[in-house]
Amino acid sequence: MEFLLWILAVVLVVAGVLALFRRQVLWGIVLIIIGFLVGPGGVSIFT
Repeated sequence: MEFLLWILAVVLVVAGVLALFRRQVLWGIVLIIIGFLVGPGGVSIFT
């Protein structure tokens, strides 16, 4: 489960960075924050 959360967090952060490059700043910031919260090192919403 921890590995899946890590993969999900990486995908969210990468999507957020790509959104920032496409000038979708708010959406990019939201995705990055959610990625950090979901990741196993962050405040996981599943624990």
